[in-house]
Amino acid sequence: MFSAFLGGVNMAVAGDAMSGISGEAIRKKSIAVFTEKMRVWAYLVWKKISKVGRDDPKIVIHSLKFGISLTLVSFLYLMEPLFKGIGESAIWAVMTVVVVLEFTAGATLCKGLNRGLGTVLAGSLAFLMEYIATTSGHVFRAVFIGTAVFLTGAVATYMRFFPYIKKNYDYGVLIFILTFNLITVSSYRVDNVLQLAHERFYTIAIGCAICLFMSLLIFPNWSGEALHNSMVCKLEGLAKSVEACVDEYFNNPEEQMKKVEPSEDPIYKGYKAVLDSKSTEETLALHASWEPRHSIHCYRFPGQQYVKVGAALRHFGYTIVALHGCLQTEIQTPQSVRALFKDPCTRVAAEVSKVLKELANSIRTRRHCGQELLSDHLHEALQDLNTAVKSQPRLFLGSNKNQATNMLAVAAAAATSGQKRDKKHSSAAVSLSSVKTDTSALMEWKNKRNSASDQSTEVERKSLRPTLSKLAITSLEFSEALPLAAFASLLVETVARLDLVIEEVEELARVADFKEYKPGDAVVVICEGSSKKLNSDTLHTHLPSNVGE
Repeated sequence: MFSAFLGGVNMAVAGDAMSGISGEAIRKKSIAVFTEKMRVWAYLVWKKISKVGRDDPKIVIHSLKFGISLTLVSFLYLMEPLFKGIGESAIWAVMTVVVVLEFTAGATLCKGLNRGLGTVLAGSLAFLMEYIATTSGHVFRAVFIGTAVFLTGAVATYMRFFPYIKKNYDYGVLIFILTFNLITVSSYRVDNVLQLAHERFYTIAIGCAICLFMSLLIFPNWSGEALHNSMVCKLEGLAKSVEACVDEYFNNPEEQMKKVEPSEDPIYKGYKAVLDSKSTEETLALHASWEPRHSIHCYRFPGQQYVKVGAALRHFGYTIVALHGCLQTEIQTPQSVRALFKDPCTRVAAEVSKVLKELANSIRTRRHCGQELLSDHLHEALQDLNTAVKSQPRLFLGSNKNQATNMLAVAAAAATSGQKRDKKHSSAAVSLSSVKTDTSALMEWKNKRNSASDQSTEVERKSLRPTLSKLAITSLEFSEALPLAAFASLLVETVARLDLVIEEVEELARVADFKEYKPGDAVVVICEGSSKKLNSDTLHTHLPSNVGE
């Protein structure tokens, strides 16, 4: 970007030099151009940086909390009384803050408790090994320490591959291996290993305490709440995608042929967050299980049920992907045929979208869904679509008479083009008399082509190749209705898969003890994004990783 600025300045200077302007004027103008470009560049950078904070203010809060935590732990070095009491081991507290403090409270608790538990167990085992080793000779002590390091490292690493341990305590086992080796190996050269272990334990405890204080008491960001809000956003995104697909298919056919970047396509945005969320949901559910019961009922957070709801949403989202693909197919149904099914298809999409928004609103307000809102109108819309399809059977089940007529017309067009080439090669002609059925016409055409003269040129063969596929496609009277049939079938499939989503959301309401739905409750469906909307990309970016020390 900076090189582009210099290039623009050089071009301006060169143009002024050719026009005969004095050197002083050229210098002033180049400085003015450069200053303006730098001002624009600084504005763009600031706009991009501030956009991240506006999209998710929790990022700004977490950054400030991280900076304050590092400042507090640095006082162990900066303040003389604290440094004399702890010594150079204070660096472990700084490292603990950097490694343990995460974006959500659940992630911080998971890593902090894992780190503390691993340190305590490793220190206890190291003291036991040291006690046994000191009763033996110097040579046997070295052999014993080497054997203990080998066995402990091998067994602990093997245990890391157990599914339950890998899921919940992998970081703790890693810290256990690190701490045990540091204390055990150091004890061979350091006399007062007990003091070394105490200093390490105290500094890690101080670092973990600062992290937990900042995560749990200063503007806490709960993993369970983030998972809860993400489900609401995904349901609303799928609702918008369904309506947008149907609206574009029936009302904006010219938009289908335009190639839009996926990042700018509202349909793509709606289902992308759902399809890419599996690992994020599982990680948030795991971290939520570590969080304290901060609700008034103190129930265990149903993280695994949220994961099941996410799986049902992905299963539903695959049909939206297929619907979106119907907008870019090579063979498209004419607008006149689409108009016959516009109203029933639009109504089905509207009802599906309404159900998804109602499910989103029920999760947002933590209440059960209204059953009459989820079934009656949707079933009526399906019946209307079924009636519309049955009222136009000839579009999907063509007659043999019309099929033969279309076949003859296509074969005649192929024969006409062949007769023009007879002036050069009479053996390349296509006979109309042999056209009886689709299969016989295709087979005879292939036989004629195979028996053509060896003198036919490569250009002529290339010109004949599209004729076969065109003949096969156009001979199907209902080929133009096939895309519409596929689109309507996928729309019905969304209704079928919607039942699974409803079941999982109702199970979530039961497990999480949502309040019961009352007929008098006002149903407020929020369609637009709000400031509390969860950004899945942000969550994925700030998911913790097992960073070594």
